[in-house]
Amino acid sequence: MKVRSKLFYERALRSIPGGVNSPVRACKAVKGDPIFFERGEGAYLIDVDGNRYIDYVCSWGPLILGHSHPEVIASVYFASKRGTSFGAPTWQEVELAELIKNCFPSIDKIRLVNSGTEATMSAIRLARAYTKRDKIIKFEGCYHGHVDSLLVKAGSGLATFGIPASPGIPEELTAHTLNLPFNDFEAVEKAFKEYGKEIAGVIVEPIAGNMGVVLPKEGFLEFLRDITTRYEALLIFDEVITGFRIGLSGAQGKFGVTPDLTCLGKIIGGGLPVGAYGGKSEIMSLVAPEGPVYQAGTLSGNPIAISAGLATLKELMKPGTYEKLEAISQKLEEGIKEVLKKLGLFYRVNRAGSMLTLFFTEKEVIDFQTALSSDTQKFAIFWQKMLDKGIYLPPSQFEAWFVSLAHGEKEIEETVEKVYESLKEMS
Repeated sequence: MKVRSKLFYERALRSIPGGVNSPVRACKAVKGDPIFFERGEGAYLIDVDGNRYIDYVCSWGPLILGHSHPEVIASVYFASKRGTSFGAPTWQEVELAELIKNCFPSIDKIRLVNSGTEATMSAIRLARAYTKRDKIIKFEGCYHGHVDSLLVKAGSGLATFGIPASPGIPEELTAHTLNLPFNDFEAVEKAFKEYGKEIAGVIVEPIAGNMGVVLPKEGFLEFLRDITTRYEALLIFDEVITGFRIGLSGAQGKFGVTPDLTCLGKIIGGGLPVGAYGGKSEIMSLVAPEGPVYQAGTLSGNPIAISAGLATLKELMKPGTYEKLEAISQKLEEGIKEVLKKLGLFYRVNRAGSMLTLFFTEKEVIDFQTALSSDTQKFAIFWQKMLDKGIYLPPSQFEAWFVSLAHGEKEIEETVEKVYESLKEMS
């Protein structure tokens, strides 16, 4: 029963657009109503009606340690006792910047901001200033926040709701955005041949997480590195999701490709709002007050968010952490694939580290168009059945499931069992 959740939703509709503060929470794509939650414990979420769920949303990625991790909670408590915000530098900002630099060799200098959207928006402004060019290449299905110039065939909520762009964005703001198919070498080559001297940079999720999990084809990231270098454009990795989730050095460490600029978020705030962008000194030196590219934020480097981020990253740096996360994520992937085999279904499972998507399509999912071949009606039925069985999945076919270090064998085995039951009932 979700009596109290329904009552809160009815109240929310009177005060908040759509009753939610971010579109995908509305659960429209899965033909449900938003669930209002009371608290999180480890791998579990408990809603306002007392229902308990194994959580694979994990606040859309940042809760890699699980909910209410004691070190993170302690860091937030002690930081809040010192003060919630100063609008001035703190020593924690310096420590976090140094820690990130040590993990990401591509970053010489880094600027902390308040969200992933701020990070990508600022990185693009910086790329344009550095190259003195205007055009930016992005890829279909890659979501880089609600930046006006990038809200073109983006993934995430836009894919969920089938919105190709957004009203309120003048055409001239997107005129300099070249939107290409992900993993398409030929399209990128053609774009550079035609507009090479006008392209400031390429922004890409090195592993897409906003059309569901889609990995780069072999050599694709290396190709982007090579072609941007040849045409003197910048390569921007949006690692807001993959940063510290794929590994301590993110996707760039996994694939051995060095971008010019990197955008981070999610995990570096430990569940609190934060983002960052960084890169080579010669580029970052253009950022004010060192240079002329203006970007500011009153709450940037908020001491509570930074403390939570530091606590999270220090936990991740402990020996064996990512090996444990990989093992439990692999167990989930293999369990789902075994279920599909047993039921004679040919749906696709894409996984990168602790990010996973079950696509309701028989096609290999390599880009936005193949992701869109998924049967969203079947996914909606599956989502509802899993929810009724105590498993909370992202309420969209086009989002990643996130595994945390709080998920143990018990939770994984229960999840696989519920996947089997749900799919069997559907067939």
